[in-house]
Amino acid sequence: MEVIAPAGDPLRRLLRVTAPVQLDAVHPRSTPGLPDPAVTGRSPKAWARAQVRLIGAELGRQQEMLYAEAKAAEPPRRAAGGSGGAGATAAPRGGRGAPARRVLLVLQAMDCGGKDGAIKRVAGAMNPLGLHIRSFGPPTPEELRHDFLWRIRRALPAPGYLGVFNRSHYEDVLVARVEALVPEATWRARYDEINAFERELTAGGVILVKVMLHISYAEQGERLLGRLDDPRKRWKYSPSDVDARSRWSDYQAAYAEALSRCGTDFAPWFVVPADRKWYRDWAVAHLLRETFDTLRLDYPPAGFDPVRERERLLSGGVETGGTPEVNVR
Repeated sequence: MEVIAPAGDPLRRLLRVTAPVQLDAVHPRSTPGLPDPAVTGRSPKAWARAQVRLIGAELGRQQEMLYAEAKAAEPPRRAAGGSGGAGATAAPRGGRGAPARRVLLVLQAMDCGGKDGAIKRVAGAMNPLGLHIRSFGPPTPEELRHDFLWRIRRALPAPGYLGVFNRSHYEDVLVARVEALVPEATWRARYDEINAFERELTAGGVILVKVMLHISYAEQGERLLGRLDDPRKRWKYSPSDVDARSRWSDYQAAYAEALSRCGTDFAPWFVVPADRKWYRDWAVAHLLRETFDTLRLDYPPAGFDPVRERERLLSGGVETGGTPEVNVR
């Protein structure tokens, strides 16, 4: 079985939103780009999940090349006592002096939108050593002493890593707006601050993939009931979920404006219909795959002569002109 591309256009084109955003025009149970039954068979759910596993393996290879690219770009460490101080290093740079690259997947959704599930299904198929996953809840007292982007900057993935944000800086124009946690003038100014921040990130080698998982009011209700009815899932439930649900239309308006104001050419937004969990995972996996494809990654060339190093290895590291006896299997 091989990875099958979405039908028609790539999902980065099908799911990208443009201003003004109208979320009610995106049906949460729709499946843009899903191939027809001649390809998926009688169970598109089973087919999509098998595809996610295949895409995960492919993403793992791309992830490894991204990490190798960053490692190859690292300058040699200076010895202690040098002009830069012990262990001082410069920021890694990519090819032709460009900043070393990293990918950051930003997931936003209403409660029960499926952020945890998407991370488990998509990122779970990749190498955890190259992943950097962070969740953002209400800010701590320390975080409140700084501007709203302070904790986000501290959580950015290192060069060569795939970062995943479960919620993000957008909470400060969503929850902060709907729950009136700050004055309107404050949260309105944050749209421009976010755009400037994301432009800074992309100029510094961060490739942003911003995804809103779009579920319906009815589907959220079913998922909340499922958490209440299953003792194993009650830990996921909070009474505040119902409070937020009562302001559904306010949150939808907040999301629409955030996506409209902060969907840019350098950091576009994608809306994934998320009532069908299997489609959600398939779509997010393909968005990442298509993003990695644009990077044209490859394994970096060795910074040494492999032939000479092989000779040194076989000679035990002693360059004598002769080759001692070794057992090579």
